[in-house]
Amino acid sequence: MSEMAVLQSIARLVPEGSRVLDLGCGDGALLALLQKERGCTGYGIEIADANVLACVRRGVDVIQLNLDEGLAMFDDASFDVVLQINTLQHLRNAETMLRETARVGRIGIVAFPNFAYWANRLSVARGRMPVTKTLPYQWYDTPNIRVGTHADFEQLARRNGLRIEDSFGLHEGRTLRLWPNLRASTAVFRLTKG
Repeated sequence: MSEMAVLQSIARLVPEGSRVLDLGCGDGALLALLQKERGCTGYGIEIADANVLACVRRGVDVIQLNLDEGLAMFDDASFDVVLQINTLQHLRNAETMLRETARVGRIGIVAFPNFAYWANRLSVARGRMPVTKTLPYQWYDTPNIRVGTHADFEQLARRNGLRIEDSFGLHEGRTLRLWPNLRASTAVFRLTKG
C-alpha cells in the first residue's frame, strides 16, 4: 500500500473541520492533506530536525517535542482528534501515550504495522524476522522498539480504559474488516475514553 493510500484512508476517519494533533507527524504529509482536503487545523509533534523543517516548508504548524516526555503542555480535550500513525511502535511509554491521546483528544486514531500479518508469520516460521513495506528494516537496525498485533492492541486499549469505536486493517489500498489480524499489514483503531 502506498504511503498516500494509507494517508487517505486515515484522513477519511477525521471529521471535516477538526482540530487535530498529530503525534510523531514526520514530514507533515498527513496534516497537510487534512488541511487541504478536510479543512482541519492543528499541530504536529515531531522530534527530528529534518522532519520539523519539512513540516514548516509544507505550511504545517509543528512543535518539536520528544513524546517520551508526555503531553502535559495540552489541556484535557484540547483537540477533536489525536493521531498516532506509525508512532506507537517507537515509544517507550506506549500505554501512557495511549491514555494521553484519549485525554487530550475527543477521538484517538492509532495505526501501526501489524506483526501478525500472514506474510510476517510465514517469515518468522522460516526462522527470519520479516522485512516488508510496513516493516522495512532489518531486525538489527530498526527504529521500532516493539512490535504488536491487531489482536494485542484490542486488549491493550481495553486494559487502559479506552473504547474501540472502530477497527480494521489496511493492506495494499484495501480496507480489511474480515480477519484483519491475519490479512492486514497495518492495524487501524479509532478510540475514545471508555
